Amino acid sequence: MQTYHIWTIGCQMNTADSERLGSALEQLGLSAVERPADADVVVLNSCVVRQSAEDKVTGNLNLTQPLRKTRPDSVLVLTGCMVGPRTEELQRRFPHVDLFLRPQQFEPLLELVGDRLGLDWEGCVGSLAPQRPDVATYVPIIHGCDLMCSFCIIPYRRGRQVSRSVADISHEVELLAARGVREVTVLGQTVDAYGHDRDDGHDLADLFTRLNDIDGLDRVRFLTSHPTYMSSRIIKSVADLPKVCEHINLPVQAGDDDVLRQMRRPYTVAEYRDIVSEIRDTVPGVTVSTDIIVGFPGETEAQFQNTMQLVDDLRFDKVHGAAYSTRPGTIADRTMTDDVPKDDKRRRLKELDTLQESILTDINAHYMQQTVQVLVESRKRGRWTGRTRGNKLVYFDAPDDAAGVDFAGQLVDITIDRTSPWSLGGSVQ
Repeated sequence: MQTYHIWTIGCQMNTADSERLGSALEQLGLSAVERPADADVVVLNSCVVRQSAEDKVTGNLNLTQPLRKTRPDSVLVLTGCMVGPRTEELQRRFPHVDLFLRPQQFEPLLELVGDRLGLDWEGCVGSLAPQRPDVATYVPIIHGCDLMCSFCIIPYRRGRQVSRSVADISHEVELLAARGVREVTVLGQTVDAYGHDRDDGHDLADLFTRLNDIDGLDRVRFLTSHPTYMSSRIIKSVADLPKVCEHINLPVQAGDDDVLRQMRRPYTVAEYRDIVSEIRDTVPGVTVSTDIIVGFPGETEAQFQNTMQLVDDLRFDKVHGAAYSTRPGTIADRTMTDDVPKDDKRRRLKELDTLQESILTDINAHYMQQTVQVLVESRKRGRWTGRTRGNKLVYFDAPDDAAGVDFAGQLVDITIDRTSPWSLGGSVQ
């Protein structure tokens, strides 16, 4: 057993989980390969937030069946949010899969690999920090969710909120910084609930304060926040700590109070507006993004227009829009009828996207001829790319006198000379 392949779909938490599992397998001596057909261990890290994601997972699981003939000794694993506490149905549907692991449940696979290699895996595997991380990487800090939004399957898959200690997280980030990481995004389903389940009194602001002191680290981001937990203390820490980026993702999901109640979102539109106002009043230059679901069961045209009005009023820097789809096992699936026609969902999503495109066209146009600081992450299609502190995507070309220079990992000043709703372009200052 020498090689592994991990296929990942879904949110940043899934990406982080895959990186951490890969780190553990490498510490056991395995090497990553590009193709599942070349791997001794094949892991599919699944997402079921939307039907399209689940369909892709199912398709890839079916494509792995021939591995049983070509590589009969290989190990096939399904993990991620498709796997709940009971796996009988999954075992029936996919009998060729060896292991079904809930999110972050790495131990059964590591034990199997250790047995095959004749190793004590617990003695071999230390920190799960990625061995070869990117310049910007993810660090999970709180797993699970205690809120039970009626549309969401995550609490049933990832369990209750469990926060890691400040010491554990800061040690991991120190390792990452020593390995070349310049930016970390701390993750949680409700990241601003960090510490609420612990007895040591530490919250997200305390964690930010500790990470701000780590040498070699330039930036700290955080995803995904929940309005219920977005405290004044957290907001002030974003304003006061120089390494914490001025960008907050705060999902509202709907701009109508009745729809929010049906979603089991424990705030009103007015309360949400007040939080955004406090963020913008406290944090100079902050950018704010949000998530919105259109076509939730029972959503009327008037209620959808209330959401459109909220977007028009608050002028977000990014809106992650999605049409509602029923997820089996959720409260909405058990108690509500998915009664908004698909054509209406598609139209509403298109109207939301069109409005947001117009807003972003105007917002990003104000960056013209401004100089912004960019942390360069990679080179794509012949151009360097990175993000501002406010999470704006920026592309630039290397100047003639810097041909061949590797800008990855550098903080560079870029003067913006091109804008679009989705990105900025410019040249090195």
